[in-house]
Amino acid sequence: MEQFIVSALKFRPKKFKDVVGQGSITDTLEKAIKSNQLAQALLFCGPRGVGKTTCARILSKKINQINIDEIQDYSYNIFELDAASNNSVEDIRKLNDQVRIPPQIGKYKVYIIDEVHMLSTSAFNAFLKTLEEPPKHVIFILATTEKNKIIPTILSRCQIFEFKRISVLDIKNHLAKISNELNVIYEENALQLIAEKADGALRDALSIFDQMCSFCEFNLSEASVSKNLNILNQSIYLEITDKIIDHNIPDILLQLNTIINNGFDPHQLINGLASHFRNLLICKEPKTISLLEVNKSIQDLFKIQASKFKIDYLIDSIEIANNCELKYKISNNKRLLIELSLMKLASLHYNGEKKN
Repeated sequence: MEQFIVSALKFRPKKFKDVVGQGSITDTLEKAIKSNQLAQALLFCGPRGVGKTTCARILSKKINQINIDEIQDYSYNIFELDAASNNSVEDIRKLNDQVRIPPQIGKYKVYIIDEVHMLSTSAFNAFLKTLEEPPKHVIFILATTEKNKIIPTILSRCQIFEFKRISVLDIKNHLAKISNELNVIYEENALQLIAEKADGALRDALSIFDQMCSFCEFNLSEASVSKNLNILNQSIYLEITDKIIDHNIPDILLQLNTIINNGFDPHQLINGLASHFRNLLICKEPKTISLLEVNKSIQDLFKIQASKFKIDYLIDSIEIANNCELKYKISNNKRLLIELSLMKLASLHYNGEKKN
């Protein structure tokens, strides 16, 4: 049986052009290498799974002009350290001693220090002098998800690159590309759900994608992905909003009961409704439609439903849903709170008048 390689490793970018959603950073790094203006201390910070370590590895290989497809002696000039398990003063002292030794082959020694915020304060202080005046043959690439935990004296010695969350559209397009390579049959909305669930982290999206391929036997449908991830798809919100428009409280309560019986968290429903009303509000103005991270078919459905609402109604609806979400954790009767909020939404502006 052939060993399975997770997609996050199998499709890990080997060139800057393959990195998803970080174009400004990869362009800057490439230009810095070409013009020989690369700083000796770089800090890559941003959310998890957005390409910090990947870019650090690609950069370290490009610095010494390593052929990525071949294993050469140059690769021994790249050292990766995990600051979570090497966070003491003694570890940093060993590092300080190592960096003084020039490389035998190649021009630079590159040290990638991951999760650098895990270093103790004393370890940071021991690292200061080396970071401020590193030997000419050394480049440090620090990576962290928590920039705020790094002391200012370290930050001031680094050139800082802020990695951003990857957009839902970029993640979805990347998943579609991988699906085509793997001959996975998919629905656009299924990939949309995975991209939204990943919350801007491409590594999380690829992990979910692998899980869904196993569950759905390489045939990703919106219904099966929604069921497995235990998330409500857009059709549910569109359907329940139509009932709210019709002030149909009995059917709304019955649909809530069905959602709960199917194992969904009612808190997810009210949270999703707040986002749904926000999306409808965005659809009221053509200029803001681009803020929607959904495909064209869903956009069209939003536009149709948004035309049935006045802006005041949507603002009041968002407020009701948001207040319900804030009270949810402290409520003793959570289901009653959700039901009451849904009844308020269905009774709002009844017969053209705003009702409390």
